[in-house]
Amino acid sequence: MNQLKLIQRLLKIKGVILEFHLDELLEDVPKLKYFQWFLLFSFKKWFRDDQNEPIAVRIRKAMEKLGPLYVKFGQSLSTRPDLLPDDIAMELSKLQDDVPPFEAALAELEIVNAFGKPSSELFDKFDPVAFASASIAQAHSAQLKTGEEVIVKILRPNIIESLEDDFAILFLLAKLVDGYSKESKRLRPLEVVTDYQKTVLNELDLMREAANCAQIGRNWQGSDIIKVPKIYWDFCRQNILVQERIFGIPINDIEALEAAGIDIKQLALNGVEIFFTQVFHHNLFHADMHPGNVFVDITDPKKPLYAAVDFGIVGSLSEKDLRYLARSFSSFINKDYKKIAQLFIQSGWVPKDTREDEFEASIRTVCDPIADKPLKDISFGQLLLRLFQTARDFKMENQPQLVQLEKTLLNIEGLGRQLYPELDFISAAGPVLKDWESKQTNFKALLKKIQNDGPEIRESLEQLPQFARQLMDEGYSSSLPDNTELKTILGSIYKSIIGMGVLISGIIMLNYTVFTAWAFIVVGLMILFFGKPIK
Repeated sequence: MNQLKLIQRLLKIKGVILEFHLDELLEDVPKLKYFQWFLLFSFKKWFRDDQNEPIAVRIRKAMEKLGPLYVKFGQSLSTRPDLLPDDIAMELSKLQDDVPPFEAALAELEIVNAFGKPSSELFDKFDPVAFASASIAQAHSAQLKTGEEVIVKILRPNIIESLEDDFAILFLLAKLVDGYSKESKRLRPLEVVTDYQKTVLNELDLMREAANCAQIGRNWQGSDIIKVPKIYWDFCRQNILVQERIFGIPINDIEALEAAGIDIKQLALNGVEIFFTQVFHHNLFHADMHPGNVFVDITDPKKPLYAAVDFGIVGSLSEKDLRYLARSFSSFINKDYKKIAQLFIQSGWVPKDTREDEFEASIRTVCDPIADKPLKDISFGQLLLRLFQTARDFKMENQPQLVQLEKTLLNIEGLGRQLYPELDFISAAGPVLKDWESKQTNFKALLKKIQNDGPEIRESLEQLPQFARQLMDEGYSSSLPDNTELKTILGSIYKSIIGMGVLISGIIMLNYTVFTAWAFIVVGLMILFFGKPIK
């Protein structure tokens, strides 16, 4: 970003700050007095209208005036009530990512640049006027030469360059807050902007979005509760995405759903099942589940299908995160707050030197009021939010993947209870969680995991015997008076390595030759349980 553009953009921000009286936010930050003096020297400061609106409303209006990136940033912040007061977070959630579409001629030019041919040669029909437009891209309806109805999503021209300019400003503002505000330690402005930048940059690659959609479609292939749009890869580029057009009723149009004869309660239950299945079984979840991205396919009113669109933002968790998260939920239901404290420490979400008793007391303080409510009134999303807020008081490091899950969970709960206010979220999620927990100890699942990890396990095993033999040789040649115990231990290690090697070899061979595989498995188990230490 050149200096002239930087100055022009800063002057615009200055004007917006003054227009909405946001300079009052600086009064509690004495170290920014020089910036306040900069604002003081402006005719706008002295001739502006009085602002009687709440500060939260003025912040929202300022972001709307600053443009698309700031609108999206405000939307992102609205999902972080751990960082903002409730009134500001709620007001920012009203921000609409709805901007005028760019010209039809520019849309056509983007298609020609991407494919080397006009839309008329690619599609049987193509509507040059976008039916939906947002800050990153806009959507056109079209029909393929083969007859399928599709959506053509096109990135805004030069969007990457314009966003880079705005991000330079955001980082500058974040550094100001980080360097001069007492709240910077809690707000972590640089981390927040960095996470937001990653999210936006991912959205700018429509091939990534197409891949996300395709994978989620494979995960739900044959499902009778969700429909995922098909991707037409031949028509996808980094700045253009073509997918099956979804026809359905918006998820928040309850009157239309009821008029269509949809079982609203079952629809809400299906939504919970979909979310928890994506998180715990598929480990890939749609992380932008606001009402504008979710429709209901009522082709068969007795079997309505959820139909999600816009897969630019997805989330996933590590196996460790999933394990500790599920156990934390179970511990909460059992009111075992000591266990929750232990799990947060063991997972590494909070430092290892955290005082367990103090952490447990803080968790009890925030969880007891929630746990005493009827099950139908308990919010998993609010529970996670409160737990993470408490953990941050104990120096919990920023965990973007958990924040993403928290945000999505709050959205899903909101949608579910909007459909069916009496929704018992915990009972609805229970079967999916129990199924996941049972598979963690299921022998078949264990065999499958070993088979999948076979090449890595084999490589490690190939290196272990040499290492064990080296240890044994050192034990035999030790100058210590009596090293019998050391030799026995090392011999047991070597025996276990051989037994495990034979056992895992058998498990890996199950896909090829069953009889020989089970012979290896039996021999491996005999070595492990009945074999003597190797001398």
